Amino acid sequence: MQSLLCSLSRRWAVALLALVCIALSGCAAQEAYREGQRKVAQGELRAALEDFDRASALEPGSAEYRIARTRTRERLLAQQLARAEHALERGQLDVAAQGFAEVLAFAPGQERALQGQQQVERQRRWDGVLRQAEVAAGSKQWEQVRTLLRPLLIEAPGLRRARQLMQQADDASTPDAGEAAERALAAAYRKPISIEFRDTALKTIFEVLSRSTGLNFVLDREVRVDQKATIFLKNATVESALSMLLVSNQLEQRVLDANSVLIYPSTAAKLREHQSLAVRSFYLANADAKTVAATLKQLLKVREAVVDEKLNLVIVRDTPQAIRLAAKVVVLQDVPEAEVMLEVEVLEVKRTRLLDLGVRWPDQLTLSPLPAATGGMLTLDDLRNLNSTTTGVAIGGIGINARSAATDANILANPRIRARNREKARIHIGERVPNITTTSTSTGFVSESVTYVDVGLKLDVEPTIYLDDEVAIRVALEVSNIISQVQTKSGTLAYQIGTRTASTVLRLKDGENQVLAGLISDEDRRSANKVPGLGGVPVLGRLFGVQADDETKTEIVLSITPRVVRNLQRPDAATQSFDSGTEAAASARGAAPAAAPAAAPAPVRPGALPAAAAAPPTAAAAPGTSTSTGTSTGAGAPNSASTSAAAAAPSVIAGGATVEQLAPVRARWLAPATARVGETISVQLLASSELPLTALPAVLSVDPRVWTVMAVGEGAFLRQGGATTSFSSQVDTAGQIVVNASRSGSGGAQAEQVLLSLTLKLQSRPADGQAQVRLLSLAPLGLGGTALNAAQTQPLQVTVTP
Repeated sequence: MQSLLCSLSRRWAVALLALVCIALSGCAAQEAYREGQRKVAQGELRAALEDFDRASALEPGSAEYRIARTRTRERLLAQQLARAEHALERGQLDVAAQGFAEVLAFAPGQERALQGQQQVERQRRWDGVLRQAEVAAGSKQWEQVRTLLRPLLIEAPGLRRARQLMQQADDASTPDAGEAAERALAAAYRKPISIEFRDTALKTIFEVLSRSTGLNFVLDREVRVDQKATIFLKNATVESALSMLLVSNQLEQRVLDANSVLIYPSTAAKLREHQSLAVRSFYLANADAKTVAATLKQLLKVREAVVDEKLNLVIVRDTPQAIRLAAKVVVLQDVPEAEVMLEVEVLEVKRTRLLDLGVRWPDQLTLSPLPAATGGMLTLDDLRNLNSTTTGVAIGGIGINARSAATDANILANPRIRARNREKARIHIGERVPNITTTSTSTGFVSESVTYVDVGLKLDVEPTIYLDDEVAIRVALEVSNIISQVQTKSGTLAYQIGTRTASTVLRLKDGENQVLAGLISDEDRRSANKVPGLGGVPVLGRLFGVQADDETKTEIVLSITPRVVRNLQRPDAATQSFDSGTEAAASARGAAPAAAPAAAPAPVRPGALPAAAAAPPTAAAAPGTSTSTGTSTGAGAPNSASTSAAAAAPSVIAGGATVEQLAPVRARWLAPATARVGETISVQLLASSELPLTALPAVLSVDPRVWTVMAVGEGAFLRQGGATTSFSSQVDTAGQIVVNASRSGSGGAQAEQVLLSLTLKLQSRPADGQAQVRLLSLAPLGLGGTALNAAQTQPLQVTVTP
């Protein structure tokens, strides 16, 4: 019996212990679930998921815990995927790759994450191809650009930068037929020539020019070959000589092929018959197609211009010269309009103070006869018997007023509005109050109409953006509110509206703040109800009367700050001013300048540049028969052709070496030797050249894990001599910096100056402790667009100190 009792007690103890464990696990699961809900509300999804996992493990049979775990897991996955995809859209490939990897570590096989990783790899490959294409475009290797971009655009036709580079390559290397033929004749047209004809037949002149230049001149049947002409030119070019000959004899030319030129009379019939016409379409991104077409018709007198408003397209048909002029005009007009962001803050400050203090004494005593005892009306006889018992008295009560009220109200409106240049923008914050009007006719017909009145804050602005980043703003401010309601005899409600307005014109700098204040309404009302005489006693008068002092002051303050989002970019001097031909014929190419006088080369020392010395001009040819195209006309006469060729190609000196190889364009770094993590340093790239430079594009590279590019600035190298420069830079997520720098005007840059400056922030320390900045390529251009060579520049190394 005793053993049986011991066995039962042990069983009861085990059961009780099991129940206690179950209860404790249930409490722990519930606590973990509540903690997970709290973290979900705070946005800590990963920590909340761990709590739900613990709750599900403690109580596996709870459907509520499993549902919370599943929902949190899906929400966390969606959040991580959205973050990674957003980084991919912004071009932050490393961040996107890390985000997709985290998703796959959390949920292996997740389809969107796998596709995202593949897209990151494709984007990296596309970026590499684009960098190669940009380097080739900087060196004007357009065929290589097309070779790189063709497969890329087939795979990813939506890449905007790739389409832009392909368009540049097509525009640069695919001219129209007439322009291609003229380019083929460019070498022959640039040959130096000295001619002297006096009263010579045109046929003879063209025969001499043909034998001297190797060009074929085809004369139209209506050209008077026996017409006499006189022309004297020294140290000119074939192009200028032919142009002057045609202009002086009312003739025109048409380039047929690389060796043949057609000469025909400059008459309307012959122009229609021989003058070649081209068609060019201009897809406009910013300007209005009608405006551009009107400009082309008025300025260039183009023959035909068709406008497609739906596509914002202008199609022009005219001569190739006029088409090239039209392209230059369209570039000047099709520019983005300036825009400004207006940060407006309107503050209405209302301050009310009320003091109602005093004793309200009875101000009226009323005596009235009491009714007759019979209950009937009073008679005159009853009035004769009035006394204190038959007279009633009515007197007001005594009240004490002790009330003080203070109200401070701030009504704030802080809108931000973006407006285009010279376009009106309006802000209305408030209500539209209905105003009902009743109309009745003689026949008894009654109608009601509802009109709405804007009440609240109304702000009208019209910005005018200037080139110096100043903004003139025409401001009209109106603040209105409902003061009271007025009811007409017919029962219709009308509203009494109070309003305050201000209108002005401001001119502010970009980011300058202006506060307009002074729209103040100040009311001071005092009312009193006093006992005569006693109520006028100072201080004690409050005991014998009631006085209410009500002060209300309202002020409206307007703060406005313009932020120029995009300003009009002034084009360079070469784009703003160019030759447009004559009144009779538009032409984008003016008469060629005369060739420079011939120079005899001086002896060249090894490693030195050749020097040019002045030489007398070539001897004149015999009247009417002689011509010179650079051949020697006497002993020791210089060769003009060699001088002209030297201007267009690298000069060749002894041993077959070029001037560029002996004196290349050089670049060197100027930067601190050491830097610390988190420090911002300035790195300068200095350039120098033995030959005048007109452009010096560059491509640089930094490790984005080590450096952060804060700014890219222009140096003074290309601005030498006060020239106007064009400078632009582009930094991608892979750390590549593409810089386009050029100058306009005469002459070129040579002396060593800063080409560009980089502001870099050191983010981390490399494994070897050396942070590098690399110069990948320099593509210098000399006078006339001649491509020059540049010496190799070693990478910049900055030692990262602890």
